[in-house]
Amino acid sequence: MVNPVLFIVVPLGLAFAIPLLKYISKKIIRFVPALAFLFNLVFALRLIPVVMDHPVHVHIGGFIPPMGINLVAGPVGMLFVVLIALVGFLVSVYAFHPVKEKYEDRYHILYMLQLTGATGVVLTGDIFNLFVFFEILCLASYSLVAYLGNRAGIESAVKYLIQGSLGSGLILIGIGLLYGQFGTLNMADIAGRIHSVQPVSVYVPLVLFITGFGVEAALFPLNAWLPDAHSSAPTTISAVLSGIAIEVGLYAVLRVVFTLFGISNMMGFFLVLGVLTLLIGELCAFSQDNIKRMLAFSSIGQIGLLVFAFSLASTQGITGGFFQLASHTLGKALLFLAAGYMITRTGSMEIASFKGMGKTMPFTSLAFTIGAFSMVGLPPFMGFPGKFMILKAALHDGQMLTLILLGFILIATVIEGAYFFRVVQVLYFAGDDLPDRERAPAAFSRLVPIFLFTGLIIVLGIYPSLITDLLDASALELLDRPGFIKSIIP
Repeated sequence: MVNPVLFIVVPLGLAFAIPLLKYISKKIIRFVPALAFLFNLVFALRLIPVVMDHPVHVHIGGFIPPMGINLVAGPVGMLFVVLIALVGFLVSVYAFHPVKEKYEDRYHILYMLQLTGATGVVLTGDIFNLFVFFEILCLASYSLVAYLGNRAGIESAVKYLIQGSLGSGLILIGIGLLYGQFGTLNMADIAGRIHSVQPVSVYVPLVLFITGFGVEAALFPLNAWLPDAHSSAPTTISAVLSGIAIEVGLYAVLRVVFTLFGISNMMGFFLVLGVLTLLIGELCAFSQDNIKRMLAFSSIGQIGLLVFAFSLASTQGITGGFFQLASHTLGKALLFLAAGYMITRTGSMEIASFKGMGKTMPFTSLAFTIGAFSMVGLPPFMGFPGKFMILKAALHDGQMLTLILLGFILIATVIEGAYFFRVVQVLYFAGDDLPDRERAPAAFSRLVPIFLFTGLIIVLGIYPSLITDLLDASALELLDRPGFIKSIIP
């Protein structure tokens, strides 16, 4: 059985090996990230049957919790590790053709640190190390947004840095407050003792954590950084920011709310917050003429839907939320890569510039269309089962507030369909008045990840049962707070 610590050690070690490998061959470093995340993907898939039976715990240095540092590889953690490794591998294949050859080694180092930080966040059982890994993710993301060196990218990175740093400061204060009260940083140990103190002592760090992690999770009104950052970053980084980074921020919020504090009387607030985030994201996306900004605002809307699903706090709702999260991760990575490939061809991010691309780039346009249909939730694509499960869970909940909010979700879905169908219409039906373009030459390393993302979206849409067992187990882990605590602190 593979040790979960390798999911962190292997990409981290290879990231620091890149400066040495550069002296052997400048081209060989392009393959290092793909090798690292292929390793993580293969061994994460092998570990899933084990964690479905019982979580795998790693005691760093041999210290038994609550002493020392521990890693927890349960269904939730392994779900995220697989998604991070899968997206990390396919996006790194797309990056075999670098967007900027100067400082290429720095790009690959930062890219691997970004995803290593994300992996550490979802595996650690220690609140301070969660913060450390979260900072690795964020610092690498700030740098990668500014990687192209243009004015828009640097300005967006600074905005992202300022808001992210404020959020990180709040998280650190919250950790300090918890440590001052409990004298421990182990999340299971804190969770088991959280009800022994006055409620006000709990709610202050809770608010600090939700606000701090909510910046990276793009919760309203903490998401002002996201549209600029996603639209200014290189295409590969936009795919990771939207497909991985904000979901990891959401994971941190879920772990804090469900596991650390076990708060059940705030779910009504999160239901409303989720729908508000959804509506604002979809309405802003509808008004965009820039394809990457449209996709960025769409991600805000999807996060709102996920918050609504998890806030139902039922097995069916959380399973649907995890399915939708996986669907968004694959779908949004596909959309950014396909759009980025078309941007390379047209030289413009404006949606109007994509007229007639259905003829000149037929496969890429088809892939974008499938990703868009999946985002909207059309069968037989992956977005349909997740949204259908969330709909069933909301109807089963039956509360008046939930049903009212469900109506707004359906309205948001119509808005989402409108702007995605507008892009599809431009791709296929708006090019008659333009001179014929030559058919674009194919770049194999870019078409392969687009093809694989497209295939996964179709296969998992037709056969959702391939992953529902893992998602059900993830939902049970998130809801079974006493079981999580007992598995770490007997």
